[in-house]
Formats: sequence, structure tokens, C-alpha cells
Amino acid sequence: MTSPRAQYAPHMEHYTFVLEDQPYLGYFQYGGEKTPVYRTDRHGFRVTPGPGGQWATVGDDRPEGPARLLAGSSAVFGVGATGDAATVAARLWNAYAPRLPWLNFAGQSHNSAQELLLCTLFQHELPPVEEIVLLSGVNNLVLSRLPEEKQGRHGAFFDCGPAPDVVPPPERRVAHATELTLRHLRGWKLLADGMGARLSFVLQPLAPWVREEPLPRERLLFEELDEVSNFRRFHHDISTMAVGRSYARQLAAGCAALGVPFLDMNVTLGEAAAPEDWLFIDRVHCTDLGYDLVARQLAARLDLA
Repeated sequence: MTSPRAQYAPHMEHYTFVLEDQPYLGYFQYGGEKTPVYRTDRHGFRVTPGPGGQWATVGDDRPEGPARLLAGSSAVFGVGATGDAATVAARLWNAYAPRLPWLNFAGQSHNSAQELLLCTLFQHELPPVEEIVLLSGVNNLVLSRLPEEKQGRHGAFFDCGPAPDVVPPPERRVAHATELTLRHLRGWKLLADGMGARLSFVLQPLAPWVREEPLPRERLLFEELDEVSNFRRFHHDISTMAVGRSYARQLAAGCAALGVPFLDMNVTLGEAAAPEDWLFIDRVHCTDLGYDLVARQLAARLDLA
């Protein structure tokens, strides 16, 4: 019998999540990868195809002149997209905010400290940057399940130890993730100001924060993944609309204090999507339609067009 994943999302077999050990970053995509669904430049950043056969990358070819950055983790990388052209960065450049190229500036499974470090390590490769959109927030909350000894001074990271059987209560997890996210956002603000770029922070969408109930197809995919992963076991307490809204409120207040525009993509995506729209491949990553709607709403709500 064909599994829901094989039936509805066969391209996901090419997202292997096998990453290269990297000094300082911990891990990153391999450079020069070419799969049926994605390509990376020499450093491991995903390629963004643009209008008229153009391409934009951090480390290889791109049009002359300034660019915009879409930064974050695996959702920004575009896990779930059927090809490079379906990522949020590509949809922005090709359809919704096409004035300048968009660079896909993402590392899979990164927390907020790794996202910030990525920018400091590769800023020398960047052209003049006019806009930085940081689409993030979920990984810090996911990693908040780990005990204090794994958190260190800058937050836990993936694969730093086994998942515990007992996790902190949701309110403590939200408070911890908020503090880390805003702490590292201050670093982004300093970098953006130094570049002369406008910085915005967007809380990335998580399926149960967008809709109370998934579509039947989404439910089948989620249940299949739950058989081989611990997401539902360890994160059922944060996978509620109430927790998502609480996290968003605290992040919004912190962003306001920093003078950084904030957008909760969970509310925005929920309002933009039709009831029958298939948005999620898994709870964290979108379908092509989901990423297209995210790009459309980013352009409209952050005045990127």
C-alpha cells in the first residue's frame, strides 16, 4: 500500500536532511548539490531562479547591484517545495516583490544564534543589501524542550543530546524562546543598520497555529510522520493556537521595542488561505501553494512590492 507521503509528496525523498559538519555553524547544506528538487551554490545556499532566466545566489552568480535577503531556517530554504522556483524567495523575485533579486539565506535546522552567525560569517559575500526579512521563531521554541544543561548561554541546537521524557511547561518554553529570539534579533538589527538595510521579523507558520484542524490530506501526512518522529510526543503542548498567539504577542512587543516591524504569518496565512487550500507537507514546512501564499502576504503586509 502506498504511504500518504509517497502518494502526495514523492519529491520529499530528495530532502535528505544530510548536512555537512561546519566549523562555528555546526552544520550546513553541502555546496554544489544538484538534486531533482534543489540546487545549492558553492557555499551551500539554495539557488533562487528569477525572471528572464536569471539566477541569484550568495556565493555564485547573481545580477549586478543590490539585493534583498530572506533569512531563516529550513522553511526559508524551502523544504517541501517541488523545485527552486517554488521557494518563498523565488516567488518574491518572480511575482510579488520583483524589483530586486532575493537571496535565499537559510540553513536547515538552525536556531536563532546560528542564523545570526551565518550572516556574520558570509557578509563578505553579500552585495549591497536593501532589505532583510527574517522568517524564524519556531526552532527556538522546539529546542526549548531540552534541559538547562543543554541550553548553555546561547540556546540549545539540534542533535546536541537525546530528547528528554519531561519537558518544561509551555509558558516557560515560550519565555525562553522569546528571550533568545529577541536577543539575537538585536544582533540582526545592528548588522542591518550597518548595511543600511531595513529589517523585518516574521514569525514563521506552524500548521496548528494556522488552523485548528488540518485538512484530511495534511492529517494523513502528519500521522505518518508521527510514527517515525517525536514531534507529537514532545511538542503537543506547544502545538496549540493559544501557545502560538502567546508567543507572537511576546515577540511583537519585543520587536516594537527594537523598532523592527513584526508580522505573525500564522494569522496572516490563516486569513489568506481558502478552507480547501493544502498548505503544509508537515507541521513546519509548506507545499508550493503554502509558500506562494507566504510570499504574497510578505510582499503585501511588509510593503515589499
